[in-house]
Amino acid sequence: MISFLYENMGTILTGGILLIILILIIRSMINDKKKGKSSCGCNCAHCAMAGRCHTKSK
Repeated sequence: MISFLYENMGTILTGGILLIILILIIRSMINDKKKGKSSCGCNCAHCAMAGRCHTKSK
């Protein structure tokens, strides 16, 4: 078991780093959604989904 970990340490570390980055990206997206920020970052006037994404309240 120890030899397996030693032989694959680079792959394990790379996978761990990528997992941490993925978790941070998802956390950032969740926080942005809670704050009401748009995820696309584009001009809504040219978006086909503009009416559904940002509905106007009465």
